[in-house]
Amino acid sequence: MLKALVKDFRVIFERDPAARNWLEVVFLYPGFQALVIHRLAHWLWLLGIPFVPRLMSHIARGLTGIEIHPGATIGCSVFIDHGMGVVIGETAIIGDSALIYQGVTLGGTGKQNGKRHPTLGSGVIVGAGAKVLGNIQIGNNVRIGAGSVVLREVPSDCTVVGVPGRVVYRSGERVEPLEHGRLPDSEAMAIRALVDRIDALENEVEELRSPMDATAAKAAELERLMLVSSMSNADCNGSECCLIEDRAIQEFLDGAGI
Repeated sequence: MLKALVKDFRVIFERDPAARNWLEVVFLYPGFQALVIHRLAHWLWLLGIPFVPRLMSHIARGLTGIEIHPGATIGCSVFIDHGMGVVIGETAIIGDSALIYQGVTLGGTGKQNGKRHPTLGSGVIVGAGAKVLGNIQIGNNVRIGAGSVVLREVPSDCTVVGVPGRVVYRSGERVEPLEHGRLPDSEAMAIRALVDRIDALENEVEELRSPMDATAAKAAELERLMLVSSMSNADCNGSECCLIEDRAIQEFLDGAGI
């Protein structure tokens, strides 16, 4: 437990440029204070001592604004930044080197017994106000954008944004832990793609409305029939094929791989 606290203390200086000396960290960082109390409460919880661990959790909530159930399992080098409004459920598991911002909830989706809270891998970053709900697995080095609501499992090395949370990829570009403003906006990309699609269809309609002689009309009709025939052979209708061709729309509708 002492080794874990030392690692929790050191990681603050690595991840928070505002941390200048050990006195500030010990007395003015509620995230560190909440972890100190939780690690002691969790040790008592594992010993089977009743009431006292929950009382310690309740006191820590009043002092720091961070509510961590004593049954939650938290790894080393975890940093809860600011922390106000953070809620971590009883069966939640947080891996090493996790970074959690204010307003985060690691909660359940029902009243069932057993494992009902999420499991976070190592190096996971959960942005401000994000909610991760249910007995789901979040892989290693996952970035969850601020305000996202994650309800399904997420593979390692992905970035999740939106409500509900959707996996987006940065084409190999790494997003640094504190650079939330650089997270991609999957909804905006999908809407932009749909607007472009509508513009293209409107242009085609305008062209069809223009006068055509009989020969051109027959040629256009023949071309349309051939196109429909080829699409039917591929077991795909026109609207579905258009969506499949547009990667941004398809990834948005499918949850981008979740």
